[in-house]
Amino acid sequence: MKNAKIIISMLLVLVLAFSFAACGKKQEPAAKTDEELAAEVAELIDKIYVQERTETTDADCEAAKAAWDALTDAQKELVEGEEADPDYFGRDTGDASKDDPRNADGIGEKELLVVSFGTSFNESRANDIKGIEDALAAAFPDWSVRRAFTAQIIINHVQARDGEKIDNVEQALERAVANGVKTLVVQPTHLMHGAEYDELCEALAKYEDKMTIKVAEPLLGEVGADTSAINADKEAVAKAVVAAAAAPEDTALVLMGHGTAHVAKITYSQMQAQMDKLGYKNVFIGTVEGEPEETACEEVIKAVQAAGFKKVILRPLMVVAGDHANNDMADPEDEESWLSMFTAANAFDSIETQIAGLGRLPEVQALYVQHTQDAINSLQ
Repeated sequence: MKNAKIIISMLLVLVLAFSFAACGKKQEPAAKTDEELAAEVAELIDKIYVQERTETTDADCEAAKAAWDALTDAQKELVEGEEADPDYFGRDTGDASKDDPRNADGIGEKELLVVSFGTSFNESRANDIKGIEDALAAAFPDWSVRRAFTAQIIINHVQARDGEKIDNVEQALERAVANGVKTLVVQPTHLMHGAEYDELCEALAKYEDKMTIKVAEPLLGEVGADTSAINADKEAVAKAVVAAAAAPEDTALVLMGHGTAHVAKITYSQMQAQMDKLGYKNVFIGTVEGEPEETACEEVIKAVQAAGFKKVILRPLMVVAGDHANNDMADPEDEESWLSMFTAANAFDSIETQIAGLGRLPEVQALYVQHTQDAINSLQ
């Protein structure tokens, strides 16, 4: 009996010892699931998918990319957030090294600031935006050409994915002030005097006491009062894009612009009038936003059908062939893309897409050079 009590006591001691050891040992946290890891990356992407730069933007961009790189290929396919998806980091849009952010200091007293909305599509950025900037730099060797984008969402995307840092307008203007710029000529690559152009002018007004500032005309020049108000700029662009598209006479060339609720939306109707005046009976102007109403995709399809065309070429009427051109116009997997809508009409024998922005056309680059020259001449 005595031996039994001793054995029981020893067993109790061992149990207590194991219990204390277990309490003192840290419990390893459960491994995160693939879904949880993907959700964390989506949250980091959504955090930088914003139109405002903050003190943490640079760190946030680095954190999002590092978290993405740590995922497996299977986990990357699970990334989905309010704005995030696998394409944010995973889509191949070309070689970013072919671009130039043009954000160097050492500007000098005369700066030519080229302001664009921007694009995260590397190939389009290099061909369309850099193409214009290169043409301006060649035409004005005595001026320092610098770049600014108005879309912080795009700036963050490019910075996070490719490590390329592009100035927003405020950063570019602060850079000019810090470098002692005395004369600043701003060349917007915007198509027209729309909302983006107005916002740019408001931003520039805050710096008018720090330097002489002159804003050059956007691509299509003055808007005009009505549909018939066309000009030499619109004529030059019309001829250039039609020649580049090289659509046969029996093929409808549908040019897709962005569209806007701004009063400048009449510009699209003017471009249609310009096409008609030049005798381009197979050219139709449309807009992603469907403003003006007659430029909505459904209306353009009706117009092309009514004109009897069975072959169609879709091409952007945009300076940059970016997200709208690649997705809203040419994505065959998006049922709301123009390619899909034209296909769904079951009225056409062939539908071709041409993804090329206006900015890469030599005639368009020459037009920007002329607008910049006019702005410089007005300073004298």
